[in-house]
Amino acid sequence: MQTLTSQADWITRASAALPAAGFGNFDPGIVIDRGEGAHVWDADGTRYIDYLIGSGPMLLGHGHPEVMEAVLQQLPRGMTFFANNSAGIELAEAIIDAVPCAEQVRYVTSGGEADMYAMRLARAATGRDKIVKFEGGYHGMSAEAQMSLAPDRRVNFPQAVPDSAGVPEAVRAEMLIAPFNDLAYLDSLLTEYTGHVAGLIVEPLQRVIPPAPGFLQGVRDLCTKHGVVLIFDEIVTGFRLAYGGAQAHYGVTPDLCTLGKITGGGFPLAAIAGRRDLMDHFDKSIVGADRWLMQLGTLSGNPVASVAGLKTMEVLRRDGQYARLRATGERLMQMQTDALAAHGIPHRIVGDATLFDVVFVDRDVRDYRDWHGHDRARNAIWNDTLRAHGIFKSPGKMYPSLALSEEDLARTGAAVAKAARAVAGAVAN
Repeated sequence: MQTLTSQADWITRASAALPAAGFGNFDPGIVIDRGEGAHVWDADGTRYIDYLIGSGPMLLGHGHPEVMEAVLQQLPRGMTFFANNSAGIELAEAIIDAVPCAEQVRYVTSGGEADMYAMRLARAATGRDKIVKFEGGYHGMSAEAQMSLAPDRRVNFPQAVPDSAGVPEAVRAEMLIAPFNDLAYLDSLLTEYTGHVAGLIVEPLQRVIPPAPGFLQGVRDLCTKHGVVLIFDEIVTGFRLAYGGAQAHYGVTPDLCTLGKITGGGFPLAAIAGRRDLMDHFDKSIVGADRWLMQLGTLSGNPVASVAGLKTMEVLRRDGQYARLRATGERLMQMQTDALAAHGIPHRIVGDATLFDVVFVDRDVRDYRDWHGHDRARNAIWNDTLRAHGIFKSPGKMYPSLALSEEDLARTGAAVAKAARAVAGAVAN
């Protein structure tokens, strides 16, 4: 039997074995063979500078030697137990020390699970049913989260637009959608639904859209006023914007937060963290059967993921790590805006130095509808040209990592200049 090794061969096999020829996560037209440091190689051996970094977890880069050593020490001791283990307990303690809202931690395996349980926990604690989310916010794949994530049609707020088939109408009716960065609207919404809203879930940095000054504190104040559980979805921002996450970076403390990605050091691990009185609803002996939130998972608190997360967090605590990450991100942002400005191409660099992207618009981006109006044709040319010149990134995000070298940044700058010229050439034609 012939051994198939080329990328084209793997894509053919994926087309037969996988719906839409992929895992549902990323462009199925590329098959990654391996990663090392700030680089990945496809199945044909082409090397890329990796700004996708597994959609965020690999902040230290692929195969960081200290993380690998910790994992290799754990493997012969056991890979999973479906029981408490010392590494998972130690990681929970480290999260509590780092994250302002965290008084207790409950593990799950994926960020989507964490968000689902956080919303359910808000309902359990308040006895209410409705959840507020912001249009364009991503909170996993639960029925609640698949509302107005990426709607192509505009509807009046707070009506929810399902993003997927298979979502019950009853779920849609309990979701209230608001525009990001609009406190006046949120105030009117929570006032109208006083006594009915259990929780509000928000990405403190929504995809790449930053909160306007005072917005997060305003959301905090309104949730307190109306007795609404405030949930920060920190799956992406946790341990990225700062060691204590976005809540430490912005100085606003939610009632609950969800964590994932970096927290597991590249392995499947996520968590809900928050105030003890809310987390008590995971303990039947405290709240009773009627108010108890049942939650369990085969791989929750997995010891391999826990030691990887612990070592990653240890590395991130070292002096200068976040200053270096931000300095790298600022250089990347500047090289892109300089290249595009040189050709007079309207754009905004949107986000934080630790997570951002180019958006081809001629106005500031404050919410999903501003972002949705970007020039998709230019965006496609930009990203395709970057890929063709060795830059591996999401179509809508660029994740800097601590593994990037000066050579990587120089190569990125050269690719960015070519991408800007390609966009300019398309505009001229």
